[in-house]
Amino acid sequence: MKLDFLDEFKDPYMQTPVGRGVFLAGVVLGYMARCQVEGEKDIASAPLFKQLEFGRLNMKALKKLLARVPQLLAAYRETMKYSGLIAALAAEANGLILKGENQELGVDGNFAFTTGFANASSYFWKIFGKKDGETTE
Repeated sequence: MKLDFLDEFKDPYMQTPVGRGVFLAGVVLGYMARCQVEGEKDIASAPLFKQLEFGRLNMKALKKLLARVPQLLAAYRETMKYSGLIAALAAEANGLILKGENQELGVDGNFAFTTGFANASSYFWKIFGKKDGETTE
């Protein structure tokens, strides 16, 4: 798992454990939402996407969604590739959130989450590296 690219972000929120955890949570949930549907264009029809309140997400709701990751991975094991990597990234996000101060997401947290979610495939493969012949879909 390569997370050194997070050091490139200049936003002060992204320099905190909570900020990085929230961002990685966005990557995890965004990647999972894409796996629930046929392609990038259908993302709005993903069950996980419909549960998110973009711009109004709070820490309690985010923790609730992250706590469901193992259950969702089991439910979608037939269609969700790389479930082991997803679980490892979710665990890292959870750990970073737990290391930080107990705070609400606010504007900065919602922005970090949405950035991770919207670019989930790109960041997922930046973190884990893409093997030859694999697609990012």
